[in-house]
Amino acid sequence: MSVFIAMNRFVVNPERSEDFEKIWRERETHLEAVPGFIRFALLKGDEPGQYVSHSTWESREAFEGWTRSESFRKAHAQARTPEGIMAGHPKLETFEAILES
Repeated sequence: MSVFIAMNRFVVNPERSEDFEKIWRERETHLEAVPGFIRFALLKGDEPGQYVSHSTWESREAFEGWTRSESFRKAHAQARTPEGIMAGHPKLETFEAILES
């Protein structure tokens, strides 16, 4: 089985990091019931304000199906971040596994 990874890179104002993390802890992702979803993690980098959301999928098609789903709309309807938390726009990056062990 080959997997597909979708990551959003976030730059957060460091003094608002706790607010950013709280928003993610309290939001409903609606991912558990999505076909092809494997796991999710919110990662905090070594640099202040550096975060990555990391979702793993069975395939690119599963991820793309989610982006067109009602679950996606529900998850992102509540994703409005209050003013002053973000220091820039998130950047989506996607990857297909070519080697796994």
